[in-house]
Amino acid sequence: MAIRVKVIPNAKKNLIFEENGLLKVYVKKPAIQNKANKEAIKFISEFLKVNKNKVKIIKGEKSRDKVVEVLK
Repeated sequence: MAIRVKVIPNAKKNLIFEENGLLKVYVKKPAIQNKANKEAIKFISEFLKVNKNKVKIIKGEKSRDKVVEVLK
């Protein structure tokens, strides 16, 4: 299953919610050295109640707009 995700780094607090078919993920970590992506994967896996290793960024590694694949 592929999900469109918007990641907002350097947020004041960690937050995740769905809006108009898009998953918005606010993370405290900066977008340096892949820190924001790792934190986003952690929160997406918790939100969807799947293991972290089942969530993978397949498009948009260096962009705020991403496509994430979730394996069941």
